[in-house]
Formats: sequence, C-alpha cells, structure tokens
Amino acid sequence: MWFVFAVAAATCFGMRGILYQWTSQRPLDRNLMLFGVYLSGTVIALAGNLFAGQAWSKGAMIGILIGAFSFVANAAMYKGYAVGKASLIALFTGLPPVVVVIAAYLIWGETLNAWQIFSFIIVIIGLLLIKYSQDLKQGQLKGIQWGVLTMLFFSMTDLSSKQATLAGANTFPLLSVMYGTGAILFGLQWVISQYKTSRKMARTPIQAVESAEGLVSAAAQMEAAPTQWSRSKTLGWGMFVGISNIAGMIFLIPAFRGGVTGIVSAISAMNVVFVLLYARFYLKEAMSPREIAGLSTALIGILLLRLLA
Repeated sequence: MWFVFAVAAATCFGMRGILYQWTSQRPLDRNLMLFGVYLSGTVIALAGNLFAGQAWSKGAMIGILIGAFSFVANAAMYKGYAVGKASLIALFTGLPPVVVVIAAYLIWGETLNAWQIFSFIIVIIGLLLIKYSQDLKQGQLKGIQWGVLTMLFFSMTDLSSKQATLAGANTFPLLSVMYGTGAILFGLQWVISQYKTSRKMARTPIQAVESAEGLVSAAAQMEAAPTQWSRSKTLGWGMFVGISNIAGMIFLIPAFRGGVTGIVSAISAMNVVFVLLYARFYLKEAMSPREIAGLSTALIGILLLRLLA
C-alpha cells in the first residue's frame, strides 16, 4: 500500500510544482501567497484531525523541524521557478532521493536489496538524463543556486518525516504542527517585507518630473506594468495552491511509515515528470530525444520498483 501512497504523493507534488511555476509569473506577493499555502495546510490538517481523532504525541513536535525545512525548500523552489528555467528547477526537485538514500543508510542503517538498488539507479539515471547535460551545454543555469537549496532542504524534509513516523507521530497532528510552523515563518517574512517596503517608501523623496517627455514616459511605464494582485486575491490563491501541497504530505507520511525511506523519496520525486510535461506542452520548452529517453527510463525504474519491492 505504501507504493500507492508514494505515487499519489508524487502526483500531488507534481500539481504543486505546476501551480508554483504558473504563480511565479504573476504579479503578486510571494511571501503572502506562500503564507496562504501553509495556512491552508494548517486548517485542513486540524479539520482532518477533528474527524480522524488521531492522538497527539511528542513525535508530532518533529513537525516544527519539517515545517522549517519545508519553509526553505518551498521558498527556494518558488524563487527558482521565478528566475530560472522550469525544467532545470524541476530536475533538482527530483534529486533529493540521492541525498536521502545515503543519509538513511548512515542514520538508520537502511539498506536496499540488489533489485531495489538496480531500480533506484535506473530512476536516478532517468532523472539525470531528462535535463542535466543539455542545460550544462547550453549554459542555461540561471537559478541553479535555488535548485540546489530546493534539493537539500526537500531531502531534510523527507528525512525528518521518516524520523517522525519512527517516533510514532500520527499524520494529522504532525502536519498541523508542520504547516503551522511554515505559516508562522512565511507570515513573519511577509510582515518584515511589508515593514521594509513602507520604511523605504517613507525615506525616498518624491522626485518631480520636470519635462513633458518625462511625464509621458512615467505614464507609459505605469500602463505597461501589470496590475498587482490584491492581498485577498493573493491569499485566497495561496490557500487553493496549498490543497495540492498538504494532499501530497497526507499521502507521503503513510508511505514513509510503511516503505523504505530512499525508495519512497525516489517515487515521490517523480513529480518532476508532471512539471516537465507541463513545461513541454504548455510552456513550449523544447524536449530533446535525451529528455524523452530520460522520462522513459525513470518510468521504467518506477515500474521495476513496484514489481520488485
């Protein structure tokens, strides 16, 4: 059953990646939108526990760590989609399993059997084939630093999630703490950014436009600039996007509880496929034969994991 949960998590996270990429190109406040994502998760997790009645335990407090790591990972991924190529950032969202499988061995002594190792390697090779070499050749590495941060902190999110299941944490209490922590962090970041903006505007003197040409130029720039989304619209959209985020975590926690950490992480990382298909057919990014081979290889690896796990 853990395999089904992992695949469902990958599907939800793929939708999250698509929504993040689309949203990153819109004129809205990033911190307020992401605050909405985590506020939505908090509300859904608390409401879910009202019906499920799951017990709270000390293990649920690990959600504070998960929330902090997820805060950095989601902020980095969103920033990466805003400034970099969608397929390059998507690649790094697919690489955390490499870190996770090594860390799981060092921390918990988890090992893979020969067939699992073989399948895992096929998945990773597929993910690497998808975009890595082509982007290096073309020099299209803008935003790579955000991709690296995304990879590292999603790895720590996965590892913390596994540790929480080992500590006996139930899904909804754990997610309530996790999303509550993320909401507080993004809320604080939004408040700080608003404060800095207001201070900057107060200190900046208003410059009079001395020529008619200057007036025309300023007016033209104002007309050309897209209308900034209102706070209510931004928050509401963030809460909608947050549904895909917490849905993925609701599936991922049980998957970690029943499956091998590195394998579950590898399957959930297949959300990269959804983002790449979106980049190809909606954003019209070219897809080379190497990328098609990578997608096919990664999918074959997932099928082998299902058959041999």
